[in-house]
Amino acid sequence: MTHIISPINNPELKLELQKKIDLKTKPLGALGLLEDLALKIGCIQNTLSPKISNPSIVVFAGDHGIATKGEVNPFPQEVTSQMVYNFVNGGAAINIFSNTNNLNLKIVDAGVNYTFPETLGIINAKIDFGTKNYQEEPAMTLEQCEKAFNRSGNIITKLKSEGTNTIGFGEMGISNTSSAALLMAYFTETPISECVGAGTGLNNEGISKKQQILSEVYKKYSPKNAEEALSTFGGFEIAMLCGAILKATELKMIVIIDGFIVTAALLAAQALNENVLDYCVFAHNSNEKGHVKMLEFLNAKPLLSLGLRLGEGTGAALAVPLLKASVNFLNDMASFDAAGVSGEIKD
Repeated sequence: MTHIISPINNPELKLELQKKIDLKTKPLGALGLLEDLALKIGCIQNTLSPKISNPSIVVFAGDHGIATKGEVNPFPQEVTSQMVYNFVNGGAAINIFSNTNNLNLKIVDAGVNYTFPETLGIINAKIDFGTKNYQEEPAMTLEQCEKAFNRSGNIITKLKSEGTNTIGFGEMGISNTSSAALLMAYFTETPISECVGAGTGLNNEGISKKQQILSEVYKKYSPKNAEEALSTFGGFEIAMLCGAILKATELKMIVIIDGFIVTAALLAAQALNENVLDYCVFAHNSNEKGHVKMLEFLNAKPLLSLGLRLGEGTGAALAVPLLKASVNFLNDMASFDAAGVSGEIKD
C-alpha cells in the first residue's frame, strides 16, 4: 500500500513561528519542550495559529497465538476480551484519563479471540480470532496485514471527517510486548535480550524464558521488508496501529505516540515511509525495557517520564493537555510589545 505523506519543509513558516515564540513575554527557551512542541504543531498545520481539535484516542485490541501456550505471558489470553469489556464499561485507566482530559475514546476489535455483541459500541474491524503462533508459522498473511492497514485507515479517515486533527493510539493484547520486542529487534537491529522486558509482570525467571523463546522465533524467520516483518511477528492490533499512523500522517494529523507497543508499530510505519516522523509527538518514556532504545533510534524527545508501562494509550491521553498548552501559549500569551514589557529580560 502506498501512502502519500508529505515531508514538512517550510523554512519561512518555521522562522516566523520561532520568531513568534521568542517574542512572547518570557526568556528565550524558558518554556522548554513546550516551545519545540508549539513549533512542530504549527509546522504540521502550516499556520502561525495552530489548534487542537476534537482530540481522540483509538485503542486497538487483538489476540496473539503465542499467548495460548502461556509461556511468555503471566496472564491468560482471555484477559484481552475481559479488558475490552472494562474499556466499554468505563473502568480502565484510559477511560479515566480520557474523561479527565475530555478526549474522544474509540475501542477497536482488530482481532480479539471473542465475539462481542454489536450493542457494545466497539468498532468491529476484526481480521480473525487472533493471530497464529509465530513459534510455528507467521502470525498473519500479507493479505491479512494489508486488510488491517485498510480497515484502520478507514477508521482514521472517518475521525478526520468528524473534526479530529489530533490523535493518540493505544492497544490491548496479551503477549503483544513479545511481538513488539521482535519488531524492535528487526527494525533497530538490537539483540533480543535488550528488547524483552517484563510485559504484564513477568519475574526474572519468566523474562529469561521469554528471551529464549523469542530468540528462537527471531532466528526462524528472515523477513525481507517491513510489511513482511509485521506479518511474521505482529499482532492484528499492531498492524492496525501501523496502518493508522500511516493514514493519520497522510491526512496531516498530529499523531501522539504512546509506549512500547505503539512505538513498535511506528518503527514499521517509518520503515515504510520515513516522513511519518514529521507528524509524531512522543508522549512518554515507558518503563518497559527496550522503549528507551526505541526512542533513541528514532531520535525522539518524550514529553513525560512517569514510570508508566500500562499501554492502552494512557501516556498519549496524559500528554494531550501539554499539546493544548503549547498551542495556547503560542496563540494567547502576550508578546513583549503587546504587554509593554521590555524585551531585554535575561534568563
